Amino acid sequence: MKTIFIPTDFSLNSLDCITNLCEQYENESLNFIFVHAFKLSDSISELLMLSRRSREYDYIPDGFYERCNQIKAECPQVVSIRTEFFFGSTMATFRNFLEANDVTCILNPKDCSYTSLNKSSLDPFVLTSKCGLPIVSLLTIKKLVTEQVENAPTAKQMIAEAY
Repeated sequence: MKTIFIPTDFSLNSLDCITNLCEQYENESLNFIFVHAFKLSDSISELLMLSRRSREYDYIPDGFYERCNQIKAECPQVVSIRTEFFFGSTMATFRNFLEANDVTCILNPKDCSYTSLNKSSLDPFVLTSKCGLPIVSLLTIKKLVTEQVENAPTAKQMIAEAY
């Protein structure tokens, strides 16, 4: 079972990558974690209230959750789709977050729908590029066609198989 970390801004089009990833890993069960990263605040009162905060969840539209439920119903290999927020900016805390969530690979931030939600948002590339986990890219139609052509048997192979 693969758990894929997806940097996101929680827009509906950020869910478009799931279909492509399901095609890439067609024989595996998949968990998806959509994550937005924030710098940790310097304010002591904000740090004390961090575990009780829920205002970040206001950034996630109801349509996002509805679409997640539709995807889970349509794609049997999708075990779960979760939303999380990461608070911090050090590699150690980011690796702890990845380990705690059993993340096996990360979707390339260039293939994600990601914009800052507020002034504390972090660029996901800063953390994901150095964490040591494999970075997965979405296959484009051109890549898929190229792979199929490269893997297609030659005329000689087809004739030899026929006889």
